[in-house]
Amino acid sequence: MGTARMFGPRRVEKNIFQRLMDINWGIVFVNVLIAAAGFAMLYSVAGGAWEPWASTQAVRFAGAFVLMLIIAVIDIRYWMAFAYPAWFIGVLLLVAVEVMGAVGMGGQRWLDIGVMRIQPSELMKIAVVMALARYFHGRNYDQSRNLRSLVIPLVLILVPVALVVIQPDLGTGLMIVAGGAAILFLAGLPAWLFIAAGLVVAAAIPVGWQFLRDYQKDRVLTFLNPESDPLGAGYQITQSKIALGSGGLTGKGFLEGTQSQLNFLPEMKTDFIFTVLAEEFGLIGAVIVLALYMIVLAYGMLIGIGCRSQFGRLLASGLAMSLFLYVLINVAMVMGLMPVVGVPLPMISYGGSAMLTWMIAYGLILSVAIHRHVSLAPKGSGLG
Repeated sequence: MGTARMFGPRRVEKNIFQRLMDINWGIVFVNVLIAAAGFAMLYSVAGGAWEPWASTQAVRFAGAFVLMLIIAVIDIRYWMAFAYPAWFIGVLLLVAVEVMGAVGMGGQRWLDIGVMRIQPSELMKIAVVMALARYFHGRNYDQSRNLRSLVIPLVLILVPVALVVIQPDLGTGLMIVAGGAAILFLAGLPAWLFIAAGLVVAAAIPVGWQFLRDYQKDRVLTFLNPESDPLGAGYQITQSKIALGSGGLTGKGFLEGTQSQLNFLPEMKTDFIFTVLAEEFGLIGAVIVLALYMIVLAYGMLIGIGCRSQFGRLLASGLAMSLFLYVLINVAMVMGLMPVVGVPLPMISYGGSAMLTWMIAYGLILSVAIHRHVSLAPKGSGLG
């Protein structure tokens, strides 16, 4: 008998061009459509001009798009090997922000690298998911449910969260916690742990309130009663609700939104850009954009479910859930369903860090899709 018949057929490695052909270009096109909606909205909030936001965002997208494809064709085994280093690099960048970071929007959150300013806390959302996926890779169901196995995951989550919160950026810190919790849930931790954690957090709210900054307290109080200060702390959400309601079913038309074109709506190009979209294109336009988001996020979850390796399953599913939180929190925020926490709408809001985070995350999801049949044998490591 030949060697191939004794041990089975040898897996043939695909070259880069074959991997490019394996990419789901339909899903890539949906991502492009979302980005195009962002360019149109940035063109609108600039009063019908490409400068200064739409053109810059388009250039950023072109670079991020190429990066996404590069990430997609890299073998998933390299990403598993890079998971812990990515986490350490992210922590070092967060420390660098504290030492030499640029100040803006009331916090010290950015690093100026010349061609652009990056927000390491955004990239940390991906690094935490990668590290947790690597940690739980190769651990069976019983091992994952062992409480002793929680020590390292909690360190992987809470160290970057602490560095982000002192910037201060409580919203991003909470998103990192939520993304980490999603991985713990997917890894098989018992539901009672999440219920217990929720009860502890609820009980700690009166204590935590004392440590919030004044503007953070104002956001919570404004969320509870925005009409109490309609021209002050409640101005943003009040104008957002007016714009959302005035759009109706079909909207006022492109470049015809009164709240945005007359500058009643604050932070139009970033946090409240979904409001501009809903005012100009109405409920139908808003639902179409949300449907596009759901298509790409559902694809990420399905890829995670169908992946052969535990690392790939947790990475794709965890990233999809983290990206879902981006969309959910921004839309809920502009609708007044939760406090304003400064979370942008990825691919549509103006900003390089959020777009870069989305494209890197989706590049990793595409890499999992291409290599979903690759078997990743558990290997020992310093943390895993």
